[in-house]
Amino acid sequence: MKPRLSRCVVIRCFSQGLTFNLLALACTATYPLQAQSTNEGTLSQQVQQLTDAMARTQKQLEQSQRQLKEMQQQLTTLQQQMAKEHAGTASLNETRQSDEERLATQVNDLREQEAMQASQIATQAQSKVESESKYPVKLTGLILLNGFVNTQKVDMAATPTVALPGDGSTGATLRQTILGIDARGPHIFGANSYADVYADFYGNAPSGIYVGGYSSVGLFRLRTIHAEMDWAHTQAFFSLDRSIINSNMPSSLTAVAIPELAWSGNLWNWNPQAGVMQTVPFSNFQQLRMQAALIDASDAPIVFASPSAIIPGAPPPSTAENSRWPGVEARLSLWNTQQKNSGEFGVGGFFAPHRIYGGIHFDAWAATLDYRQTLPEHMELSGNVYRGLGLGGLGGGAYKDYVYRPESDDPGEFYFRALDDVGGWVQLKQRTGQRLEFNAAFGMDNVPAGQVRPYATISDSFYQDLARNRTFTGNVIYSPSAYLLFSLEYRLLASSFINSPTSTSNIIGIAAGYKF
Repeated sequence: MKPRLSRCVVIRCFSQGLTFNLLALACTATYPLQAQSTNEGTLSQQVQQLTDAMARTQKQLEQSQRQLKEMQQQLTTLQQQMAKEHAGTASLNETRQSDEERLATQVNDLREQEAMQASQIATQAQSKVESESKYPVKLTGLILLNGFVNTQKVDMAATPTVALPGDGSTGATLRQTILGIDARGPHIFGANSYADVYADFYGNAPSGIYVGGYSSVGLFRLRTIHAEMDWAHTQAFFSLDRSIINSNMPSSLTAVAIPELAWSGNLWNWNPQAGVMQTVPFSNFQQLRMQAALIDASDAPIVFASPSAIIPGAPPPSTAENSRWPGVEARLSLWNTQQKNSGEFGVGGFFAPHRIYGGIHFDAWAATLDYRQTLPEHMELSGNVYRGLGLGGLGGGAYKDYVYRPESDDPGEFYFRALDDVGGWVQLKQRTGQRLEFNAAFGMDNVPAGQVRPYATISDSFYQDLARNRTFTGNVIYSPSAYLLFSLEYRLLASSFINSPTSTSNIIGIAAGYKF
């Protein structure tokens, strides 16, 4: 008898890319009854083999499940990392966008500087101003148009500093236009030499109106003069300018002929000076500056002088000149050199003897503190404060160094008192790029009303009775190019007199200028 055909079973398992093969071969045959005992032994062996194969397959399946769990954990970890990277990419995109905006601004600024430099290079091919010394001379200046609206009466319509009772005014002027000459001199004694002179058209003021010390009788008025010799750490100079104890100036394009906050805490008046400055580096980012000078302090607008001392056509000597001794001034400052205009802090002092009619004399003095500090977001804080006596010649003291009153029984005799003075100013500047800036400032000058009150009846001049002067101001200055300037400004003047209520005036000013 032929044996029956065998049956083969093949089991194939698939799990996540892993293939397990199970091959079990079961062969059964039908033999004659007499061979049954032999076939039973073979079948038992096959069953045992199949059982072993199933055990191995089960073991491999369990191992595969463990690997699958590990892969799931790895997948979860990768998904979390991808989520973090996506968030980081979004933040990076924002940073890149901000960097691109800053880069675009810097590129535009560089283009403007390149255009300006190209213009300057082209200017070199033009005819130049030639000096007798053959050293470089440059003509510079600012053509300036100012418009103004004063809601109440002021002392000077175009450049108001004191508010008065009465009606306001509206107008425009070109008299704040400035002309200047810059000159480079020889290299002498190991130093570079430099000089400049600036003038405007704000002279020839109406009678009784003060337009600044050393103003000319005609329309043309001398403003400032500088001459310097610069070594590596030393500078020698003489100048006609504000005192060295007032190193900072508020920013304005509508108050140029008489600077912003004048007679409201800004010691701005221009005086002849001669001095030296020594710079002492004592760290990588800081320097100590020491300045000292002699100064010819001018008279305040309100001054008592002997009529016999006035020669027609010639100005009389000032009370400081009558003393026959020059004034002295000094300033010590700490300067941060890490960045341009990054910060400076200084203290200063001033002393000048004065002698007035009748042999009476007094000593003007001042102690000052000035500061300029860069703040975050392109902001800057600057200012100056002072305390002193007889500071009218520097631009303080409510327009006067002293008050006086004639003796009723003897007109040739008079009562006299030099005035204490305290004041200062502060300005906050916000720059938006190189073309736009915003400025907000406050200034105040104050003499004790109790010192002025006993002398109130001597004069009809409102300056004589002024005890406190305050100015609040804010402006925006826009420069679309290196040569064009535009500005809009608001000012509030508040002037307090000892014999009348405080007068206020709102001032709106506009300006358009062309630098050359």
